Amino acid sequence: MNPMSSPLPLVEHLGRGPLTEHEMAARVARDIPHGSYVNLGIGRPTLVADHLPEGAGVVLHTENGMLNMGPAAQDRQIDPDLINAGKIPVTELPGAAYFHHADSFAMMRGGHLDVCVLGAFQVSSAGDLANWHTGAPDAIPAVGGAMDLAIGAKRVFVMMTLFTKQGVPKLVPECTCPLTGVGCVDRVYTEFATFQVGPAGATVLETFGIPYDDLARRLGMPLSRSDGT
Repeated sequence: MNPMSSPLPLVEHLGRGPLTEHEMAARVARDIPHGSYVNLGIGRPTLVADHLPEGAGVVLHTENGMLNMGPAAQDRQIDPDLINAGKIPVTELPGAAYFHHADSFAMMRGGHLDVCVLGAFQVSSAGDLANWHTGAPDAIPAVGGAMDLAIGAKRVFVMMTLFTKQGVPKLVPECTCPLTGVGCVDRVYTEFATFQVGPAGATVLETFGIPYDDLARRLGMPLSRSDGT
């Protein structure tokens, strides 16, 4: 069954959390439908490759020109010419293919990817994505494939910390950082909770180590529960 097909009752994992980066990645991997073509963005999203179960049939795509990428390379597996878009050494799975960057971006822009997993500076409750620039005068802009992925992929998952180092929420009513895409995000995976976002606003699907009421208080924005209570 497609895990995105219908909302489930809110689950509060009070004895588990906040999640580690690898636990977040495993949570994302669980929601990727069997047989999907998937792109993993630079940073935390690359960890998802290490948590896809055997037999998932998921084909990983990288914008630097590789299809059917495997998990991160270890020790003698490392080949300096075999890297993902984040320059991390990776493995290849049987049937892996290599091609020009232009062909890779054509796959992204042509709607051939089922899911992409991206990081973010901010995500709005309506699903707007901000992940290329903070807007600060001294910040280095990172224009790249995320803009094509955000619009070209059929579903966009964001994997990020819920708060900045200063404790400021990154899931917000409206983004203040420059936008990468408008209304493009479907789900947000964080160490404290998983959210569905879109025109109806932000819905909490599950929490980790924090009750729903405390989560809502810390975010200070309108939220709904997946069970409607």
